[in-house]
Amino acid sequence: SLQGFGTTAGGAEGSAPPGPSLQTFTAWCNSHLRKAGTQIENIDEDFRDGLKLMLLLEVISGERLPKPERGKMRVHKINNVNKALDFIASKGVKLVSIGAEEIVDGNAKMTLGMIWTIILRFAIQDISVEETSAKEGLLLWCQRKTAPYKNVNVQNFHISWKDGLAFNALIHRHRPELIEYDKLRKDDPVTNLNNAFEVAEKYLDIPKMLDAEDIVGTLRPDEKAIMTYVSCFYHAFSGAQKVSLAWGGGCLLTPHLLRLLHGFGTRGGGLGSLLEWIRRTIPWLEDRSPQKTIQEMQQKLEDFRDYRRVHKPPKVQEKCQLEINFNTLQTKLRLSNRPAFMPSEGRMVSDINNGWQHLEQAEKGYEEWLLNEIRRLERLDHLAEKFRQKASIHEAWTEGKEAMLKQKDYESATLSDIKALIRKHEAFESDLAAHQDRVEQIAAIAQELNELDYYDSPSVNARCQKICDQWDVLGSLTHSRREALEKTEKQLETIDELHLEYAKRAAPFNNWMESAMEDLQDMFIVHTIEEIEGLIAAHDQFKSTLPDADKEREAILGIQREAQRIADFNSIKLGGNNPYTSVTPQIINSKWERVQQLVPKRDHALLDEQSKQQSNEHLRRQFASQANIVGPWIQTKMEEIGRISIEMNGTLEDQLNHLKQYEQSIVDYKPNIDLLEQQHQLIQEALIFDNKHTNYTMEHIRVGWEQLLTTIARTINEVENQILTRDAKGISQEQMQEFRASFNHFDKDHGGALGPEEFKACLISLGYDVENDRQGDAEFNRIMSLVDPNGSGIVTFQAFIDFMSRETTDTDTADQVIASFKVLAGDKNYITAEELRRELPPEQAEYCIARMAPYRGPDAAPGALDYKSFSTALYGESDL
Repeated sequence: SLQGFGTTAGGAEGSAPPGPSLQTFTAWCNSHLRKAGTQIENIDEDFRDGLKLMLLLEVISGERLPKPERGKMRVHKINNVNKALDFIASKGVKLVSIGAEEIVDGNAKMTLGMIWTIILRFAIQDISVEETSAKEGLLLWCQRKTAPYKNVNVQNFHISWKDGLAFNALIHRHRPELIEYDKLRKDDPVTNLNNAFEVAEKYLDIPKMLDAEDIVGTLRPDEKAIMTYVSCFYHAFSGAQKVSLAWGGGCLLTPHLLRLLHGFGTRGGGLGSLLEWIRRTIPWLEDRSPQKTIQEMQQKLEDFRDYRRVHKPPKVQEKCQLEINFNTLQTKLRLSNRPAFMPSEGRMVSDINNGWQHLEQAEKGYEEWLLNEIRRLERLDHLAEKFRQKASIHEAWTEGKEAMLKQKDYESATLSDIKALIRKHEAFESDLAAHQDRVEQIAAIAQELNELDYYDSPSVNARCQKICDQWDVLGSLTHSRREALEKTEKQLETIDELHLEYAKRAAPFNNWMESAMEDLQDMFIVHTIEEIEGLIAAHDQFKSTLPDADKEREAILGIQREAQRIADFNSIKLGGNNPYTSVTPQIINSKWERVQQLVPKRDHALLDEQSKQQSNEHLRRQFASQANIVGPWIQTKMEEIGRISIEMNGTLEDQLNHLKQYEQSIVDYKPNIDLLEQQHQLIQEALIFDNKHTNYTMEHIRVGWEQLLTTIARTINEVENQILTRDAKGISQEQMQEFRASFNHFDKDHGGALGPEEFKACLISLGYDVENDRQGDAEFNRIMSLVDPNGSGIVTFQAFIDFMSRETTDTDTADQVIASFKVLAGDKNYITAEELRRELPPEQAEYCIARMAPYRGPDAAPGALDYKSFSTALYGESDL
C-alpha cells in the first residue's frame, strides 16, 4: 500500500513528501509516544481516529491540544484529526493536499506525508547552527562535529552516511567511551552501521530507525529517513550538553547517572514534563470565566472531578519519584567524589515544589466556585423564564391596544354611543392600572438579570425597553383619548348602569383570574423544606379565597343576566356584547375553568417538591444522626487512649492488651465510617449544600478517624517499647509503677512529656542533686543530654524509663537476679537450657548455659541447671 509514496502524496508547503520510510517514521513516532505510555504498530491504521496523533503532538510540543472526542463514529475521528491539523497549521506550517478524511480513511501516502510535515516542524525546523537553520543547520552541525575524523566527509543526507563512519563519529565526538573509532574499517559498512545503531539505542535512548542492509544495498539512501534519524542525535547530544553545562562538566558519567540527570537537565526529562503539566494546569484551575449554561458549568465540574480522580494522582507519584531520583543522584555523585549536581535555573526541585504549591492554591475554591456558579445559573434560568412568561402575557394583553386608542370613532357616533365610549374608556383605564404592577415586575426582573450578569441580557433589555416604551405610548394615548371623550361628555344623557357595573367588576376580576393563572403556572425553585412549606401555605391561602371569588363571579354574571332580563322585559334589543368591556361571561367562565384546572396541577407540583425536600431533609438527618454518634465516639476514644497511656492500672502487658482491645474495637468500628461515607455520597449526589442538624462534616470525621488510628498505633508502640526496656533492663513491675507514678505526678498537663523544670523537680524528688547552683546545673545538663539528645526541650516517658533503668542497673543484687531467673523457670529451683534459649537473647542464653553448674537438688530433672549458685557467684568473688 506504500508503493509510489512521495510522488503524489501531500505535504508541507515548499517540500515534497518523504519516500517509503515507514520503519523510520514509525520508530520516530514511538520514541515520543512511549513517554505517554503508548505505541503504534501501523501508521496508516493507528492514526485514523486522531487520538494517538493528538497525543503525539502534545508530547513533542509540550502544549495541550483541545479535548479529543471519544466516539467511534467517523465524524468524531474526522474532528480529532482536524484538531491535530489545525494545531500543526497554528505553528506556521501551511498544509497542502492533506485532509482529515484521507487520514481517517487510512491513506498511507497522506499519513506519511503528514508525519514528515510534523518531523520537519518539530524535530528539524528549530535547529540553528551559526545563523543557519533547519536542514542546512543540521548539516552544518554534522560537518562541524565530524570534521576531525578521517574517512568522514558529510556533504549531504544520503551517500555521505552509507559507510556508517559518520554515525560512529557523531557518537564518538560526544561519548568517546562508547565507540572504539580507530578499530572501524571503511570497507565494512554493515558492521559500522549496526555498531552505531546498537550503541545509540542502548546508551543514547535513540531507537533503531534504519536498516543497515537497506542503506548499503541502496544506490542513494532515503534522505528523509537519514535526516530524521540524525536529528535525534542532534537533540540527544544538544540536550546532554545542556545537562553537562548545568552540572559543571569535567567528568564522564555512567549510563545510570546520565539517566538520572536526564530527568532534570533535558527538555524531555521527567521534571520538565511535570513542570510543563503544572504550568498548563494552573491557568485552567485559575480560570473563573463563567459559562452561559448549566450544562457547560456541569461539564467543567465533571472535568475538575476527573482531574482530581484520574489526572492528578499519577502526577503526585511522579513528583515523589523525581525527588527520590534527585536525592539518589546527589548521593551517587558524592560517593563517586563528583561535584554535586546543580540543575539549571527553573529546573530545580524547589521549582517543582513552588509550582505544586501554586497548583494546590489554584485548586482551592475552584469546586466551590463551580457549584456556586451552577446555583447562580439555576437562578438566572428561573428568572429568565419568569421574565419571558410575564412579558408574553403582557405583550398578548397589549396587542391591538394602540390601534384601539387611536380610533376616531367618537367623531361620528351618537350621543348614547359617546357615553358608552366614555364608560368603555374608563374600564380600559382601570384595566391599564391593573397591569401597571406586571410592567413593574417585568422591569424588576430584567434589572435583576442584569445585576446577575445574565448572558442574554441584551435581548432581555431590548424586550423590556420595548415593553416600557409601549407602556408609555399607551399611557399617552389613553390620556389623549380621554380628553377627546370628555369634550363631548355634556352630550351623554343615558347610560346602562348595569353594563357599566359589569364592566367595572369584570375587568378587575378578569385581571385577578389572569394573575391567578400566572401565579399557578409560576416556576419555583427551593432548597429547604421550610421554603416549600411556605409555598404550600401560600397556595392553601389562595385556595381559601376561591369560594369568595366564585361568589364574585356569580355576582358579575348575575349583573349581566339582570341587564338581559331588564332588556327583555322592556323589549330592548341589545346591540351584541357589552359596549364597555370585551370581557364576556364566556371569557370569565373559560378563565375560571382554567383556574380550576390549574389548582390541582399546582397541588401536585408542590407536593412533588415537598417530597423531594423531605427526602433531602431525611438525608441530612440521617447523616447528622450518624455523624453526631461517630464524632463524639472518636473524641471519647482519643481521651480514653490518653488515660490508658498515663494510668498505672495493672502490668504493662495488661495495658498493652487493653490498648490492643481498644485498637480492635476501633477497627471493628470502621463499618460506621463506611456507612457515613455512603450517606455523604448520597448528600453530594442530591446537591445538598448545608446541614443544620450537625456540626460535623465528612472532612472532620475523616481527619479524626485518621488521628485516632495513628494515636492508638503510636500508644501501643510506646507500651511495647516500655516492655522491651523493662525486660532488657530487668526492671520489676513495682519499679515500673514507681517510675510511672513519679512521671505522672510531675506531668501536670497530662501531655505524656515533661518540660525541663518539671523533669528537674522529678529528679530532685528522686534524690538527685540538681539544685540551682553551678554543680547542680552541670549535673542537670548532663542528664538532659542523655534523656533529650536531640534538644527538643521535652522528656518522654520512654526516655525517662531508659534513664532510670541505667541508673538502677548497678544496684541489682544477687537476690534480684535469682528472682528474675525464678520467673523464667516458672518458680522451679532449677532452669533448663531450653527455657534460657527461649526467654533470653541468644548471646546471653549461651553465656548462662556455659557457666551454670548442674542442679543437684532432690527435684532435679535431666539437664537441670543451678541458677542460684550462678547468680551468687556472679555477684561474688568468682571467675564467671
